[in-house]
Amino acid sequence: MTPLVSSKNITRYIPQKAPIIMVGELMSNDENQTVSRLNIEAKNIFCTDGLFMEPGLIENIAQTAALRMGYTASQKEGNEKAPKGFIGAVSKLKVHGFPKIGDTLETTVDIKNEIFGIILIQGTSRVNGEVMAECEMKIFVEDE
Repeated sequence: MTPLVSSKNITRYIPQKAPIIMVGELMSNDENQTVSRLNIEAKNIFCTDGLFMEPGLIENIAQTAALRMGYTASQKEGNEKAPKGFIGAVSKLKVHGFPKIGDTLETTVDIKNEIFGIILIQGTSRVNGEVMAECEMKIFVEDE
């Protein structure tokens, strides 16, 4: 599958800059769901002893949501600027495992609800179909 956004263009759609970029490619994006991929590299700041740790898993889910907002804004007429979002809460976090260096993490963000500038998402990260982490996040979207 060809990505909608490749790693060389990813920073056009998210506010984060190196070394905090935790999404590599945008694989799909529709009205209700976004899928990203990240190749886990040894130089990643969230890798310890060869494993991609919990803070990285959470940041990856959050950045997948940010990538969604940035890409969606870019597809609108007039090429709108992406709104800024801030994590308001992380809940129901379950970490089932830690990706290893060399693994490809695939993260799915499903929109559960969106009202009054607050987006509730369900994020799930997998390696080869095996769930590594899942959580819900409330993201507050800043009005420009």
